[in-house]
Amino acid sequence: MLGKKKKNQTSQEPIEEKQDNKDKERYLDLVKEILENTQANIKKTLDLLDDKNIDESELMSSLKKTQEASEGFVVTDTGNERIIEGVFSGEKMIGADGQEYIVPANYASKSKLVEGDILKLTIGRNGSFIYKQIGPIERQQIVGMLVKNESTSEWFAMADGKRWKLLTAAVTYFHGGPGDEVVILIPKQSKSKWAAVENVIKTGQ
Repeated sequence: MLGKKKKNQTSQEPIEEKQDNKDKERYLDLVKEILENTQANIKKTLDLLDDKNIDESELMSSLKKTQEASEGFVVTDTGNERIIEGVFSGEKMIGADGQEYIVPANYASKSKLVEGDILKLTIGRNGSFIYKQIGPIERQQIVGMLVKNESTSEWFAMADGKRWKLLTAAVTYFHGGPGDEVVILIPKQSKSKWAAVENVIKTGQ
């Protein structure tokens, strides 16, 4: 019996180690996303400072976004509500506490959240979840083609030999279909697996 118990404990060690590695990778991804977001906002602010026809209100807005993006590690518990900040992964929010929080697809679609955006989640005492985008990453807009994986019902945008995942809710909202042109938003300074849908252009097929 003792021999079997020791064997079971040994067999569990690799599983626990794999989970620890997974949590570590997820945490490092969070750190990377926040740093990339901060870097992009700093670059934009510097560009504004180099502009001779600088718009003061735009500069202050950019500085505020830089500050918010750099404060991406916040977990506050007031007793009445819990506030968690984190990074949008394209589908979920990776919180500063290392946990993943489901972001409603309709909210992500309508808000056109982009992978790398900094979000604030307020969890009320009654269990309500309220998300707010507090640090939008700098975006770029490109046009691609809508593609659907019929076996999984997943949607993708294809452009320049690259592919991005799309939220089904976003494609449905714009009544997109396979072969339609899709205008997407992706991070300007970093790579992403996901894209936000800006609009869909029907091809008439």
